[in-house]
Amino acid sequence: MRRVNTFTVVPRSDADEELLRRLLDASASLWNQLTYERRQNFTDPDIDKSVWETEDYRKHYVGVLGSATAQQVIRKNDSAWKSFFSLKEKGEANGLPGYWGNEEEGRELRTYIRNDQYTLRWGDRSTIEITVGSDLKDEYDLGYRERLTLDVRGKPTWSGDQGRLELYYDELSDQYRAIQPVTVDDSRQDSPLADETAALDIGANNIVACTTTTGQQYLYEGYDLFERFRETTRQIAEHQSKVKREEGRYTSKRIRRLYRRRTRRRDHAMDALARDLFERLYEVGVATVYVGDLTDILETHWSVRTNQKTHNFWAFRAFIDRLACTAEEFGITVEVRPEAWTSQTCPQCGSTDRTTRHQDTLTCSCGFEGHADLTASETFLRRHQNSKSSDWRTRHKVSRQRHESNIPRPMARPVCLKWDDHRWSATPRAHRPNEEHTHPQVTAGESA
Repeated sequence: MRRVNTFTVVPRSDADEELLRRLLDASASLWNQLTYERRQNFTDPDIDKSVWETEDYRKHYVGVLGSATAQQVIRKNDSAWKSFFSLKEKGEANGLPGYWGNEEEGRELRTYIRNDQYTLRWGDRSTIEITVGSDLKDEYDLGYRERLTLDVRGKPTWSGDQGRLELYYDELSDQYRAIQPVTVDDSRQDSPLADETAALDIGANNIVACTTTTGQQYLYEGYDLFERFRETTRQIAEHQSKVKREEGRYTSKRIRRLYRRRTRRRDHAMDALARDLFERLYEVGVATVYVGDLTDILETHWSVRTNQKTHNFWAFRAFIDRLACTAEEFGITVEVRPEAWTSQTCPQCGSTDRTTRHQDTLTCSCGFEGHADLTASETFLRRHQNSKSSDWRTRHKVSRQRHESNIPRPMARPVCLKWDDHRWSATPRAHRPNEEHTHPQVTAGESA
């Protein structure tokens, strides 16, 4: 199982920083030269060469980068071109592999270091040692076997077999950062305690509504998160308009920082949500989680505001990947299943044409009234639990006969959770203030 550690790298002196920048700049130069020749081979009809027939650029940079690092940059470039050809065969290629900037406008300073060419030491004063080429060693008075030593800020999230290190300069924060892939055990946790199942309804207002076969329900509310996302989006639009009007440009360092802040804030909340959710599911013995496939909904939804949430803020597909990745740590399987009509189906009588949804409340003429998203997750769970070997008509019939199901009714007080910028915390109510009446068995109230 592959995971990633990220941390900040800090040069100890001006000379160390100068050496590090030269190392990263040489890697960018190597990448650009190799990319240029390959693009020429691919696009120029007068050149009878494939993209793989290039000059041996490694020997030009071995003195600065070292043989191993130069080879890693070349291999990374190889991967970029292989990915391009793979997408091209599928008709999905968006363009040729690009350059890492230029000297006039600024290069993207980045390099890749083989797993046996760096050493990380974690402690009260963490450090990383990386190899450099013999020419730089001579110029900066490093011994034959000596490496460049840099300080590290941060703590490792994962331990295991280290992979190729990616080291780069982050212009917006004016910091050097590192990404370290790590191969860990298949699961950090033991196998689930039981063979229970859960279903997730992913929505525009409530990020996740969850129902389990043990009767628990969890609701992760997203109203406040999305409003902050919209506010940052508004600030970005204002700055873009100003920069375009005054300078004729479309972006600036401030705009890029706002984009980054918006993305990091969202991703932090989503990462914490996935971890909080699967810790709870693991505790009640859940082994399988069903997640609704929103493909058709995302493509056809009539609401521009809702599409902004599902496409831009929630980043549905990235969120599903995040859920699956986190579930893997706990030995829990995530399965994407169709969820058509679950948000319109009455769990009491099975009707889809007599129900009405208003904000977070679902009502039915049969007398049912409950939290719409929690009800949808319950219906979703029952459908797939009761229908593993039956067709849709049978499943629909079973959904109408709730008393025959072996899935218990949800608990009287589902757990509602809100984000406080640090963690997901349970709140007294799981529905909006204007929802005064809900079915006693699906009311979201105090945490269990």
